[in-house]
Amino acid sequence: MATILTIDDERPILELVKNGLQKDGHFVTVYTSATQVPLDKLNSYDLIILDIMTPDIDGFSYCGKIRSLVDCPILFLTAKTMENDITFGLGLGADNYLTKPFRIAELQARVNAHLRREHWERHTALAFDRIKIDLSAKKLRVDNTPVALTKSEYLICKYLARNKGQVFSKEQIYEAVFSLEGDSDNSTISTHIKNIRAKWNKLDIRPIAAVWWGGYKWE
Repeated sequence: MATILTIDDERPILELVKNGLQKDGHFVTVYTSATQVPLDKLNSYDLIILDIMTPDIDGFSYCGKIRSLVDCPILFLTAKTMENDITFGLGLGADNYLTKPFRIAELQARVNAHLRREHWERHTALAFDRIKIDLSAKKLRVDNTPVALTKSEYLICKYLARNKGQVFSKEQIYEAVFSLEGDSDNSTISTHIKNIRAKWNKLDIRPIAAVWWGGYKWE
């Protein structure tokens, strides 16, 4: 059982999410505004579901505010489908998103997949020239300097690095990282890798290569 925080200004959405996740045995706390959430309680949640279009403070701003305070997965609920919005939200540290209207079964699957991911065992380290991935500390370093990756960016790098030289489609990466089938979530992986490669470019390293048919590999 996990403790989940859900913020959305639409009460029917809150009821749908709460009822659906409680059926999976989770304890769900709901708010209609992010300003109602006590900051000192944030670390008690195992996962946060956050609507982008919330009153008082929007979901993007709130995510940016709390990302340094919490280590749990953050999932966005959004009516927006433009790539720039998705890129911006994931870049703030969100792990995934779901576009309204959504099926509660899909939300349940994503929530449980992220919670399972949080309990993956991590051992030893992976080293590649200038890059070292500390699997125990969940840190990636270049020239012994930590690189600021979001959780999902880190997990994508870890998965590709563990399978160096092997090409994976976006669907395969999504399923491996989030434990979900990824037929409709190509944009999530594409956006995360776009953000990862932008960070690599600043360090003049390019370990993740794209292949012509849309896959990726760690070189």
